[in-house]
Amino acid sequence: MGDTLEFNEIYQEVKGSWNDGRLRFAKQNVVYKSSKTGKVDNIPAGELNLAQWRRVCLGHGIKLSTNSGHVYKYDGFRDTDFEKISEFFKANYKVELTEKDMCVKGWNWGTAKFSGPLLSFDVNESTAFEVPLSSVSQCATGKNEVTLEFHQNDDAEVSLMEVRFYVPPGQSDEGQDPVEAFAQNVLSKADVIQATGDAVCIFKELQCLTPRGRYDIRIYPTFLHLHGKTFDYKIPYTTVLRLFLLPHKDQRQMFFVISLDPPIKQGQTRYHFLILLFSKEEDLSLTLNMSEEDVERRFEGKLSKNMSGSLYEMVSRVMKALVNRKITVPGNFQGHSGAQCITCSYKASSGLLYPLERGFIYVHKPPVHLRFEEISCVNFARGTTTTRSFDFEIETKQGNQYTFSSIEREEYGKLFDFVNAKKLNIKNRGFKEGIKGNKDEYSDSDEDQHDAYLERMKAEGKIREEGNDSEESDGESDESFNPGEEDDDIAEEYDSNASESDSSDGGDDSEQEEKSKKKAKIPKVVKEKKERKPRREKKQKDTGGPKRPMSAYMLWLNASRERIKSENPGISVTEISKKAGEMWRQLGKDDKEEWDGKAVEAKKAYDKAKKEYNESGEGASAAAAKKESKKKPAKKEEKKRKSAGGDKEKDRSSGGGGGGGSSGGANDSFKSKEFIETSEDSSSETERKSKSKSKSKSKSKGKRKEESEEEAASTPHSSELEESD
Repeated sequence: MGDTLEFNEIYQEVKGSWNDGRLRFAKQNVVYKSSKTGKVDNIPAGELNLAQWRRVCLGHGIKLSTNSGHVYKYDGFRDTDFEKISEFFKANYKVELTEKDMCVKGWNWGTAKFSGPLLSFDVNESTAFEVPLSSVSQCATGKNEVTLEFHQNDDAEVSLMEVRFYVPPGQSDEGQDPVEAFAQNVLSKADVIQATGDAVCIFKELQCLTPRGRYDIRIYPTFLHLHGKTFDYKIPYTTVLRLFLLPHKDQRQMFFVISLDPPIKQGQTRYHFLILLFSKEEDLSLTLNMSEEDVERRFEGKLSKNMSGSLYEMVSRVMKALVNRKITVPGNFQGHSGAQCITCSYKASSGLLYPLERGFIYVHKPPVHLRFEEISCVNFARGTTTTRSFDFEIETKQGNQYTFSSIEREEYGKLFDFVNAKKLNIKNRGFKEGIKGNKDEYSDSDEDQHDAYLERMKAEGKIREEGNDSEESDGESDESFNPGEEDDDIAEEYDSNASESDSSDGGDDSEQEEKSKKKAKIPKVVKEKKERKPRREKKQKDTGGPKRPMSAYMLWLNASRERIKSENPGISVTEISKKAGEMWRQLGKDDKEEWDGKAVEAKKAYDKAKKEYNESGEGASAAAAKKESKKKPAKKEEKKRKSAGGDKEKDRSSGGGGGGGSSGGANDSFKSKEFIETSEDSSSETERKSKSKSKSKSKSKGKRKEESEEEAASTPHSSELEESD
């Protein structure tokens, strides 16, 4: 056997990716050189203490362990290489190459063992998988869970990002919580960001929208630490992509948005944006935990040791200096209300859309950032529920579509001009430019574009109108209804002997009566509407009484108004009230007590004047006079209504006729015009039927009379018979 063994196309696993290279076993050392990176692993022969031969995904592999605790794994050997390598190890390294079987059952319940830099998960004393702790980037604990997060490898197509271990409750050998013991073993060997040293500065109890809650933010030289009541997050500055400082629409608050890639994770939730909300009125005096020389050398004048100002300015200034990235603010866009954002809804939650110089950003749930480079086209769509709003749709080059709905129609012109100025592709440009000339047409006119939903509604309305017209025409045609003709039509359609129906005389009178009864229209009864109860009269203010006293603030404002105007020339009325409010809040207790005393004196004077006014009787007499003046016209109106109602009842009883007249005595309720017409039709129909019945009866009586006379004439009387005898 030679002094060396060399193997090509041997693979080494690095954070989830396979890197190929060459492996050489020499008498003095083991050398592996990566073909991709050129990195060389040199393992002295005297350091080797363990060698295992294992069946792995790429054929067979060797696991080597050293006295210093390092572990090296190389895969890609053939089955026939085992004997050759085993003999070489025995002869040169004095180490036996042992075969180790891996567990392939697929069980997820086993034992976790920490051996050096590896976490081994064993099932029935056979290794299922191993986790190199140097690849762990974060370790979080729960009630009975430990979550391991891993560093992302840009070269790997698919990366393992997270593994969760369930640790059953109980006590460990040393009486320690098993979850904490597991986490400590991981952190002792993991490549986790440790909060070593003092923080540069600390911001206490900042309001965070995503992830939601209040967090203490500790600023370290290389990472950002969010410490909350439930969760902690460590964010390296290398993962920060962009910084945004956005004013709220109410002009009282500010959003500070930090874009992250990779995002921070909490369970299955990923937070790609860290959004902080500040009030403009919050001020802060900040002192950096560094010497002035270090601050000057590190930040080159961007920061100073002692700073003061608004809280959002301090946070954004520190983040800009540490991350070394520019802060994006809204551009020249101004909406209808003068704000630099547009109120809209995205995925059933309301938020704010900010048109920026190079993209759009929506805050806050869920946050969305769209750059102009990735936008394929935009579309202005009519609102689905009302014409007082519209939708703004953005389609990206990857095929994703974002719809921002419920935007006020007044914002349309400003947004269209902005999109047009940025030269974005507008899908329905022709339609929207026609609308732009006349904004009122957008909400009221239906002629600028074919609306399928509107056309369908119009068609349904026409069908209903035709149906109502046909019912009315049926009711009117009852006056000229001929049962015989109707029977003929029915016979022609349905009977096989249609010719017989033409020659027939219409059948018996009884059949005609039954069919005419079926065709007679049943009149609709209109229910009488109940009269509404009159509303209660509002209490009238007594204008003759003394005026109520002013508060302490109003007394002070009246006395100070001219002084405020002189100190602030050109100030508006609304600004005076704002300025006065600020000055009143800044007044001391002694100054306010003076005006409080004046307000108390004014209140006493008012009570005294009010009492004298009520005792004099002027207030009671004035109130009674007003009530009487209001009651008189009310009574007149009631008499008018009653007289009008009586006239209507008379007209109704006289014009009803037939059935309408008979019902008027029994029921005095109001009857519509249609009811009266149908009742007249039905009464006239019944009269015709009764006349036809009386005629038929008289005819039958006349026939019976003639028959009886003929019989009487044909039969001889008894006297004639006697004479013949």
